[in-house]
Amino acid sequence: MSGRFLNRREFLEAAGTTAILGFCARVAFGRHHTMRRKPNFVFFLVDDLGWRDLGCYGSTFYETPHVDRLAAQSMRFTSAYAACPVCSPTRASIMTGKYPARLATTDYFGAPQPDTVDRHWTKDKPLLPARYEDRLPLAEVTIAEALKESGHATFFAGKWHLGPEGYWPEDQGFDVNKGGCDRGGPYGGKKYFSPYGNPRLPDGPDGEHLPDRLATETCKFIEANKDRPFLAYLSFYSVHTPLMAREDLKAKYEEKAKRVKHEGPDWGTEGERQVRLVQDHAVYAGMVEAMDQAVGKVLDALDRLDLAKDTVVFFMSDNGGLSTAEGHPTCNLPLRGGKGWLYEGGIREPMIVRWPGVTQPGSVCEEPVISTDFYPTMLDMAGLPARPDQHLDGRSMRPFLQQTNRPDRRAFYWHYPHYGNQGGSPGGAVRMGDYKLIEFYEDNRVELYNLRDDLGEQNDLAMKMPDKAAELKQMLHRWRGEVGARMPTANLSMRK
Repeated sequence: MSGRFLNRREFLEAAGTTAILGFCARVAFGRHHTMRRKPNFVFFLVDDLGWRDLGCYGSTFYETPHVDRLAAQSMRFTSAYAACPVCSPTRASIMTGKYPARLATTDYFGAPQPDTVDRHWTKDKPLLPARYEDRLPLAEVTIAEALKESGHATFFAGKWHLGPEGYWPEDQGFDVNKGGCDRGGPYGGKKYFSPYGNPRLPDGPDGEHLPDRLATETCKFIEANKDRPFLAYLSFYSVHTPLMAREDLKAKYEEKAKRVKHEGPDWGTEGERQVRLVQDHAVYAGMVEAMDQAVGKVLDALDRLDLAKDTVVFFMSDNGGLSTAEGHPTCNLPLRGGKGWLYEGGIREPMIVRWPGVTQPGSVCEEPVISTDFYPTMLDMAGLPARPDQHLDGRSMRPFLQQTNRPDRRAFYWHYPHYGNQGGSPGGAVRMGDYKLIEFYEDNRVELYNLRDDLGEQNDLAMKMPDKAAELKQMLHRWRGEVGARMPTANLSMRK
């Protein structure tokens, strides 16, 4: 893969903005505040947002002042991971605290099964995908159900994509559902604009913009429940395809793109795919800014209702930015690959946590965490007992948020036994300390990287460090056995 890192000037410009905001934030969000009641939770989950797609994470093209302000009041994580490089599995991991492999929810719901692949573009691939479960089991006690039991009002808005009707948010612990159904994107009506044609979101005025509508619904719920603890889970359809932006934002970034000068090539390759190496896609930039404005609307509501100091705010993406397919709208450099790949660009996410009175404004945590960790963390924050039989694969992030942690010798695992729409092939990965190993299931080939020295995963150490590679491969295989991971099988039709 060819590419470039953000240059020093670009990175410092972005970091400088966050530092200034952080200085101002210390007044409003110091560490000596005590919450007046059980904490409220606001959870922002963005779809397909890349690690570098925010100003506070180094983007100099996309403008995200509201999320940058949130980061300045919060702890920002630089090694936060999604449990899968595609959406539904990660979403299930947040709801349950379990790895997708343990639930067999390993691909986006709607992807081909081994017996339907003959109608899919992957029919001529060497492997048949592992069979996956296409719904979040009702037997799982979701984080919404756990908080509801404790007295929290629960609300969901936006993308669900965790099963057919009967498995929607209202069946999984949410009192209110605004827009959550089986769809992986806003595929009804005018898509990102009303009429939406969404079975769980009444149409608004013609042309109403979906991110703003979801934020408005979230604000209404917060105001209606301001006198009791609540969970407001705003799961954006943005910035998933179809690539559509408001005309004013599209025009703004078309003009901005004309002024951008790139020092390196615009395109490289990842496997057989082209990969975008620059951030200058005007429509995508407009989608990012509209998401940011929606976040700002909700944060402003918390301030207006005097709830900010009693509300924990999470911000996360469900997988890496889309860089190798479907319009190639963003660039994840310095990370390699993107959505659908087990390289860092597919699984490392922007993640921000604001816990008033606990997190130091403007602080940064470099320790790895993963999406299964939200469940036990939220229970811990709420003073509720852990549910270790439920969140088997998660750990509370409290020590990191309180900055009382010691280096964690924990391993992190991924299992994606499928061919991704974005060019990735079936594989698994493990990270332990600085080292990460990827195993490719087609030929059992492995790649080994030292992420501290080689964040862009350009220097494969598997041949130079065979003992380390063998150690991590053994760990990965042992873990797959422990969680009952389903494996792809040989495509026998290829042998005829």
